[in-house]
Amino acid sequence: MKFPGKRKSKHYFPVDAHDPLLRDSMLQAMQPESDTSASYIVGIDQTLVDIEAKVDDEVIERYGLIAGQSSLIDDERAELLYQELVANALITHQFAGGTIGNTLHNYSVLADDRSVQLGVMCSDVKIGGYAYRYLCNTSSLIDLDYLQGVDGAIGRCFTLINENGERTFAISPGHMNQLRASSIPEDVIAGASALVLTSYLLRGAVGDPMPEATMQAIAYAKKYQVPVVLTLGTQFVIAEDPQAWRDFINEHVTILAMNEDEACALTGLSDPLMALNQSLEWADLVLCTAGPSGLYMGSYTEDAYKRTTNHPLLPGAIAEFNQYEFSRAMRRESCTTPLRIFSHIAPYMGGPEKIMNTNGAGDGALSALLHDIAANGFHRMSVPNSSKHSREYLTYSSLAQVCKYANRVSFQVLNQHSPRLTRGLPEREDSLEESYWER
Repeated sequence: MKFPGKRKSKHYFPVDAHDPLLRDSMLQAMQPESDTSASYIVGIDQTLVDIEAKVDDEVIERYGLIAGQSSLIDDERAELLYQELVANALITHQFAGGTIGNTLHNYSVLADDRSVQLGVMCSDVKIGGYAYRYLCNTSSLIDLDYLQGVDGAIGRCFTLINENGERTFAISPGHMNQLRASSIPEDVIAGASALVLTSYLLRGAVGDPMPEATMQAIAYAKKYQVPVVLTLGTQFVIAEDPQAWRDFINEHVTILAMNEDEACALTGLSDPLMALNQSLEWADLVLCTAGPSGLYMGSYTEDAYKRTTNHPLLPGAIAEFNQYEFSRAMRRESCTTPLRIFSHIAPYMGGPEKIMNTNGAGDGALSALLHDIAANGFHRMSVPNSSKHSREYLTYSSLAQVCKYANRVSFQVLNQHSPRLTRGLPEREDSLEESYWER
């Protein structure tokens, strides 16, 4: 995908090589990149490994699990189950998981650049074990140096598949919620382009330090004007107390990511566009995936600098809602006269012929948005006098262009077994007309 970011063999923001005046003036304007100024994303996650195994029904019964449903199990039973699966060679896959972990991994693959993950990791990592598999399946571009060591297991989610294909889930939190506030590095968050969180971090057993650590990270982000990004995680968490989440988002969150079910739980509105519009009461930029209906985005821009789309105007509960989708997103507080802008895109290529995996499509879309946000920060540091930064924009690209990028990444995740990308995307798609990439 031809988006700004780290490139090994070409200029970050190419200029016309045929005109030496343009080329030389751009090179002179570029500030030298350094490790301290490089743009990156930081996120906090519940470190989790997804373990798939084929088992007999007897195993499910013996461990007290309910066939076809999800059950929480303690560390002792989880370890016994894991050792039995290993001893009998029943494990088919061990994937690094976690909403934020997946998002950071995909961001680093897309951007070919650094991100920073905060959380916990086993102090004693055994070769071939679940923690080892987690590290092996995580991009080497993710900086894991700030993980907090724990004496015990990280989170494990077992997917046990019987001979009929029925899936039974056993979830063991382990020590994944034991991240302490003292393990949150202020300087790392201060230099980030965004802080990425999930609603799961603010829940947990009484006494777990993770919620306090999360709030400490938010306090640092607000201190240094770093955008706080929240992905809602699941509709059931939000439905427990939607008003509390509205208040939390209004006070702490800059960018909100959700699917249509989570949007409904948050707002009480089943129409994704109307739910997105309502969510802009609390956040400055909202991304909402809506399954076969595609993807919606909404934000604010300065009314005087709005840009009209050349795409067909779309019908909906808000008439011609995509009229100014060629505008760039801004925080509401940065606008003198804020104007709400919206964009929508149908599933890329109509969606995959066969959906291999629905887990992580929304995280993939968010990683594309984060790439564009980081690109904006990088360009602002590299070319501070550029007209691109005459106002305080959140994104480098227009809302419509970010939608295209997020849409394409979602398709890629739906089309593979793992929620984590193994490689970046092509700069051009043979199946699309050139006009798809304009704007």
